[in-house]
Amino acid sequence: GAVVHDLLTSVFKIEMDDHTKVRVAKLTSVVVGGIAIVLGILFQEMNVSYLVGWAFSVAASANLPALIMLLFWKGTTKQGIASAITVGMVSSLGWILLSGDTYSQVYGWDAADSIIPFSQPGIVTIPLGFLTLIVVSLLTRKTDPAE
Repeated sequence: GAVVHDLLTSVFKIEMDDHTKVRVAKLTSVVVGGIAIVLGILFQEMNVSYLVGWAFSVAASANLPALIMLLFWKGTTKQGIASAITVGMVSSLGWILLSGDTYSQVYGWDAADSIIPFSQPGIVTIPLGFLTLIVVSLLTRKTDPAE
């Protein structure tokens, strides 16, 4: 539903009747479920606590800066929110994929060869999301002609 309403209808301005929206939402659910199954198979040897921590890190990195700043800063713009969500999600996923735990437990490589020294990205990626939101919001804010 969110993909249809928020992404396709609002962002891409694709007009759909209600029947088509429901079909696209169902198809999206199947695709997301398929991706979850594939990821479950790929990460079956991983400790569940790492996976849960990673899920929360990705969710927090993508959503926390946008939610907090939207509630408490009047200067937040939609471009800032979109940028913060994108940067938070991509950076946290990239951090996880380049971490030592992923190197050893998923790729079967030596963890010492990993690019990232620790596997929980939130301590870096959440502040990066805040910084991105602030910078992009300041660059895209509209000035009031009455000022």
